[in-house]
Formats: sequence, structure tokens, C-alpha cells
Amino acid sequence: MDFQDFLQIVPHFSAVNLPGVDAHNIMVPKERLEMMKNLNFEQIKPKIAAVMMLFYPKDGITHLVLIIRNSYEGVHSSQIAFPGGKYENEDANFEETALRETHEEIGIHPEKIEVVKAFTRLYIPPSNFMVYPFLGICKEEITFYPDPTEVSGIIELPLCTFLSDTITVNSKIKTSYSDAIDVPAFKIEGHIVWGATAMMLSELKVFLKELLSSK
Repeated sequence: MDFQDFLQIVPHFSAVNLPGVDAHNIMVPKERLEMMKNLNFEQIKPKIAAVMMLFYPKDGITHLVLIIRNSYEGVHSSQIAFPGGKYENEDANFEETALRETHEEIGIHPEKIEVVKAFTRLYIPPSNFMVYPFLGICKEEITFYPDPTEVSGIIELPLCTFLSDTITVNSKIKTSYSDAIDVPAFKIEGHIVWGATAMMLSELKVFLKELLSSK
């Protein structure tokens, strides 16, 4: 999609309700659905994180940025993700967390990003994080400066590719709760994107498709 056309629909974002958990669940294995029942967040006290779903123009075409996390000793090693990270006490709010972490991880200054909508929070059981996603826009072409200690690569995903049904797949994955299960996922530039990132992408995709179909 041409970026100028994309900007024309941005003012309508506030008028469209978020699809929320229903959209998340499109990308949830049935095993996780069972696990998520009757969670007591007061008891488990999840840590807080925030991520940025950042759209920007590249050669005049609308793109969405994803990162490839470095390999490390942790549950999210080498996974595809949105730029973002843990809430810090000095952050004024979760939106500021997403902006700060985006700057730290991929080098995009907060002043270049217009945050236009908060999306539905999402709990990640393996790491005990509650994640708050935000949709942001850079209105000019940008250059990424990934932090090599955290990011091993950048994926620049065209919006038209993201909205295509051809990237939705089922894949056998080893998870924190099973050695090998079939999970719904997105296949993006050869990478299998599943779990929390796929769930957030699913809500974003359903939201944008609903908005575009109404125009």
C-alpha cells in the first residue's frame, strides 16, 4: 500500500474497536488456551513490558518493522518480535516504555514516532510478562541502527504482504509446555513467527482489514 494512502486511513483508527482476545486466539494453540484459563494475575504478579508496532514508508510503500532477537539463554532467544522491552520505574507510562525501547533497540528516536493507538495487552506465560502494544507511525523514511547486543537482524515487512492470507501457516514447534505441537503462525521472510508476536500481529491484521473493508 502506498504510504500516503495509509496515512489517509490513520485518522479513522480511533473509530474502530479493537478485536482483542478473539483476534489473539486465532494464533493460539489449544494447549495454551487451556493453560490461560483461571489465571490469577494478582497472585502471579507479571512483569510489565511494552512494544511498538511501527509503520513507516520505504520507497513510498508502507512497511512494518520486526526484529530478530539475538541468541541467548532465555525463552525468547532468536525469536521474531516487535521492538520493545521491560517497563522501567523512570518511564512515565507504558507508551514511553515502548518509545524508549524502540530507540534503544533499533535507533529510532521517540520524536520521530507518532503513537496513534494502544492495542490489547497480552500475557506471556513462559516469561511472566504482561505486554502492552502500541501502534506508531514514522512519516518519513528511516534508517535503523540495531543494538547488536539485543538485535541480530531487521525485517521490513510490506503492509500488503502482511495483510495477505498466504503468510498464515501451521507449524510444528517446541514450546515451553510441549516438545512438539502444531501451532498457527505467520511465515515471514522464511521465519516462523508464533506465540505472543503472532497473537499481536493477528490483532493488528484483523483491525486493519476491518478498517480497510469499511472504506
